[in-house]
Amino acid sequence: MGDALHLAGQLVLSGDPDLWEIVLLSLRVSLIATLIACIIGLAIGSLLAVSQFRGRGAVLVVINALMGLPPVVVGLIVYLNLSRSGPLGFLGLLYTPTAMIIAQTILITPIIAALSRQILEDLNHEYAEQFRSFGLSRIGQMKALLWDGRFALLTVALAGFGRAVAEVGAVIIVGGNIDHLTRVMTTAIALETSKGDLPLALALGMILLTIALVVNGFVQSVRSTATRAAYA
Repeated sequence: MGDALHLAGQLVLSGDPDLWEIVLLSLRVSLIATLIACIIGLAIGSLLAVSQFRGRGAVLVVINALMGLPPVVVGLIVYLNLSRSGPLGFLGLLYTPTAMIIAQTILITPIIAALSRQILEDLNHEYAEQFRSFGLSRIGQMKALLWDGRFALLTVALAGFGRAVAEVGAVIIVGGNIDHLTRVMTTAIALETSKGDLPLALALGMILLTIALVVNGFVQSVRSTATRAAYA
């Protein structure tokens, strides 16, 4: 174990090209998926926060339930749609980074939508009278809430990114873990561990843990900034 950790540290510090290719692909896929999920999820969350309609409760139940989507099920659904016999097979996206982005986006969009809805709904209750006095439209209310809750929503986005970058089940189904094409940190760790290549698996694990620590540290920093701004 000590030798494996020593070799893993050497791989990280030496700038091994294969190692950093995997890391950079992981970050690129997860960041793009998070950006798309934020665009969709924040729009849904803000709309639900300012809207009252018949069946709203059922919609909230569905969105909250989708937060616990099993990754392998998402991977299977995306696979069936992107496979050659599927409705989107003509696009040729299966076993590409794009397919992985699609799977991750589907996984984290409900998380961002549900968490942002709760944050923005609480803000909406606080500002409801002001909105009525200003005669703001629904779009205007959504914009105002998104801006005022930007710090809290940033933590939601970071939570979504953390969920995406740690994903393995869905991406390995639709990405195939192809070397130099779709191999990301989580799938590489699983593969290298099964092959007995512990140094590379540990090196990737160290980097993944570092990313998780950085993300959580940034979340705490954003929360502190938001708290200070609220009391300023």
